[in-house]
Amino acid sequence: MATFSLENFGCRATEADAAAMRRALRSAGWTMLDQHGDSDVVVLNSCTVTSAADAQARDAVRKIHRENPAARIVVTGCYAQRAPEDLAQLPGVSWVVGNSHQAEIPRLLRNLFTPNADTPSEVGAAANVSRESLHSAPAPDFVPLATLDSEPMSLARGPAKILTGDIFEQTSMQVSPHEAIPAERTRPILKIQDGCNNRCSYCVIPFVRGRSRSLPPDEVLKETRQLVAAGAKEIVLSGINLGSYGRDLTPRVGLADLVRRILSETSLQQLRFSSIEPQDVTEDFVALVAASPRIAPHFHVPLQSGSDRILRAMHRWYRAAHYAERIQRIRSAQPDAAIGADVIAGFPGESGEDFAETFDFIARLPFTYLHVFSFSARPGTKAADLGTPVSLAVTRDRARALRALGQQKAAAFRALQAGRNVRALTLARGGDNWTQALTGNYLKVRVEGRWPANIWCQARIHAAPEAVEREEEFSFRR
Repeated sequence: MATFSLENFGCRATEADAAAMRRALRSAGWTMLDQHGDSDVVVLNSCTVTSAADAQARDAVRKIHRENPAARIVVTGCYAQRAPEDLAQLPGVSWVVGNSHQAEIPRLLRNLFTPNADTPSEVGAAANVSRESLHSAPAPDFVPLATLDSEPMSLARGPAKILTGDIFEQTSMQVSPHEAIPAERTRPILKIQDGCNNRCSYCVIPFVRGRSRSLPPDEVLKETRQLVAAGAKEIVLSGINLGSYGRDLTPRVGLADLVRRILSETSLQQLRFSSIEPQDVTEDFVALVAASPRIAPHFHVPLQSGSDRILRAMHRWYRAAHYAERIQRIRSAQPDAAIGADVIAGFPGESGEDFAETFDFIARLPFTYLHVFSFSARPGTKAADLGTPVSLAVTRDRARALRALGQQKAAAFRALQAGRNVRALTLARGGDNWTQALTGNYLKVRVEGRWPANIWCQARIHAAPEAVEREEEFSFRR
């Protein structure tokens, strides 16, 4: 029987896509393996948010090809959508499949291998797929994005073949049964929104994900019930721009409306959000989260910069004072909530004064963790042509300072939690006499003893061992 393995890079949205691909391939008769070295096919789901992410994908392809030269490598995801020709020329790559055609992967691999046979049989016709056949799947009311290559499909200069085209603007996000996300992890991710209508000057994601589109509420409830029936106790709602959920639907539905339906119409024990833009952190939304013990007290609110001048250059829709007001709103409503942010260091034109404003701004706010990124120019974005770049050395120094500040914030939050009673969900990771678990407010903790994954623990935090502080873990007793 033909086998496959899958490696995912990037955000929770790509994790959800990877889960859908795993389920689709298993449903098509493929056997999933954990090790790339033993697989007939390796699927790499790529990210392209930074140049480092691109390099990581290329390095992974080269490593897999060295370890398993016979494996057929399929690269998909955002990098595959943005620059398929770059990936198609790497040794070992058989197909490059963009986000636009991920649902085609089982069919493409069926043309390479016969799943239920002992010996994979190659079908040469796969190299001559017509453009029309690549678009045979239903695509009603799709309008191509003009910013993308108008050629839906082309063949690379070499053995690899490319299947990618325009990310289509849809009136709603369509999910076929084989794309439902299985409860194959402790905290499954349910992607309810894809694409983004914003045009932040540094961000390539709208060009590789397309316009914002939402999964209809009834479909979200159906998926939620299926995940709960499969044993999920916590579900993470995710999207490229989650707060924009439902604005493309008719009738229009808000994220808060959807959440209320999930709470009232399903038995899900805990709901968590991946990331919410600051303009969507409204008073009503914060009150909704604070009022329900079934919603994790966890807000990840992208900041990017604390300088108004840089925020304008980034084409962000808020200013520092507006952002601070929303963070204080969260802290007032939920004193123990986790509050995280993304920050970019070294954006073009960022002066020392701009950076000092960002650093001081973050220092004043009650963040519990930071995700710090060094600026990476993405082809086709406005920021790539702004000029006045910040040197790599200065960018590294600024990123290092922000990360140190983030660690101080995290340590202070952990110290405040010592002595508190908490509920945590056990994860798969553990040691000889401990099991990792996650609290509602996003602290990784260590439970004494070995416990199965997906078990609720009620405990009192009693220590924050120095040895595990960098992993943001506590020890606690049941």
